[in-house]
Amino acid sequence: MNIEIKDVSATRKQLIASLDQDEVAAEHQAVLAEYIKHARIPGFRPGKAPATLVARQFGKNITDEFKQRVTGKAYRDGLKQSKLDALNVTAIDGGDAIAPDTAATLTFTVDIRPAFDLPEYNGLPTEIAPTEPSDADIEATLNGLRAERAEFKTSTEPAKKGDYVKLAYEGSIDGKPIAEILPEKQIYGKVPQTWEEVEGAHEGVIPGLGQHLAGVKNGDKKTIEIHFPAAFETAPPLAGKTAAYAIEVLEIRTRELPALDETFFKTQQAASLDELKTRIRDELKTRKEHENRRRQRGQIQETLNAQVDIEAPLSLVEEETQNVLRNIIGENMRRGVPEEEFEKHKKELYDNARLAAEKRVKTRLILAKIAEQEKIEVTTSDIDAFIYREAMMSRANPEKLVKELADNRDRLRAVQQTIIFDKTLDLLVSKATVTTTAPAPAAPAAATDKPAPATPAT
Repeated sequence: MNIEIKDVSATRKQLIASLDQDEVAAEHQAVLAEYIKHARIPGFRPGKAPATLVARQFGKNITDEFKQRVTGKAYRDGLKQSKLDALNVTAIDGGDAIAPDTAATLTFTVDIRPAFDLPEYNGLPTEIAPTEPSDADIEATLNGLRAERAEFKTSTEPAKKGDYVKLAYEGSIDGKPIAEILPEKQIYGKVPQTWEEVEGAHEGVIPGLGQHLAGVKNGDKKTIEIHFPAAFETAPPLAGKTAAYAIEVLEIRTRELPALDETFFKTQQAASLDELKTRIRDELKTRKEHENRRRQRGQIQETLNAQVDIEAPLSLVEEETQNVLRNIIGENMRRGVPEEEFEKHKKELYDNARLAAEKRVKTRLILAKIAEQEKIEVTTSDIDAFIYREAMMSRANPEKLVKELADNRDRLRAVQQTIIFDKTLDLLVSKATVTTTAPAPAAPAAATDKPAPATPAT
C-alpha cells in the first residue's frame, strides 16, 4: 500500500492510501470465505455451498462488508505508516468505487493533534481567599437561617427595608398600557395583587420595584418610574425602556426573626448556639475551600492557555461549539426567553459559543499532553467513584449507569477523558504556587446557599 500526505491546514491533513488489486482482492476473498463458512443454504452443509451461490444470495451484505474492510485496512495501515496522530476523520472519499477486481485509492481527511512544547507547569501562580470565616460571616449566615423561619405580621407603620408590601400595579410606556404591548405576559402590565420585598436582595418580576417602596403606608397610591435593563431577555419589548407604574399599597407585613432559643436550635439539629455556630463555621470553611480550588483550577487553565500558542483542530471546535450552544439555549429557555430571540441573535450566539469552544479545546489538548507526560491514567476506582457520584446526583441505579457505559463506547470515552482532565488539574493545583489575598468585607445579607425566605401568605 502506498501513502501520500497532503496539508490542508496546520491541524488538518489528507491521507491518501492506495491499495493494489491483489490487496483489494484478498479482502474480498476473506469476506466471501467467512460467508461460505457460516451461510445456511438448503441442500448444503455449512461451509460446503458453492461460492457463486453464496455470493448471489448474500451479495449486498458481502459487498458492504468488503468495502468496510478495505476502508478500515487503508485507514489503519495508513495511520501506521504515516504516524499521524489523528483525532477525527472528517471525510472519506473513494469508498464507493471499491471493487474486487481493481486497485483502490481512498482519501481520508483527518484532524490531527497539533504538535507543541509544554510550558513549565509546576509551580503555576494561583491566588486564593482566606478560608477562615469571620464572626460577621457567621452572624450573616445565622441570620439567614433565622430569616427562613421568620413570621410575617401585619404592620401599620411605614414600610422599611426587609418588610413585605402587598400591592397592585399597572404599567404603561409613553401612555400605552404594557398589558397591550405584552398581552401574552400580563404580569408585566397589570396585576391586582402581589408581594414585594422592600429594598430586598431578591428582586421580583419588575426590576427595581422594591427600591421604591421604603416609607409607603397602607392605602398609599403613587406612580413610580421603572427603567428596564437594555438586555431584558425575559420580556424583550421592554428592554431599555422606561415605564410608569401606578401602584396601590394593599397591606404591609414586617418580618420577625425567631428567637435564638431551644426551639430554633432544634429546627437546626443543634443543641445550643455554640454548637450551631461551630457547624456554620465548618460549613463556611468547607465552602470557601471548594471555591478556592475552583478558582485555582480556572487560573491554571487561563495561564496555560496564555503560554501555549496552537491552532485548535476544526472538527473538535465545531463539535464543542454545538455543545456550548445547546447549553446556552437550554439555560435561556429555562429562564423563559422566547425562541424568536435566539433566531434574532443567532450570529452573536454562534460567535460567542465558538470563542468559548476554541478555548476549551485548546485547554483540553494541553491537559491531555500533561497527563501523558505525567502518566496519569483512569483506574477502575476512578470509574467506580464517577458512577457513585452520578448515581447520587441523579438518584439512578448504579447498575443501570454501568450498563449504559458498557453499551455506549463514546460515552465511556468521554467519561474517561473528563476523569483524566480532573486528575491532571488536581495535580497542577497540588503543585501550584499559592498566594492568599486579603479577606473580602463581610456581606451585609445572609450568605447561605439556601433559598431566600418565603413571601407572606396572601
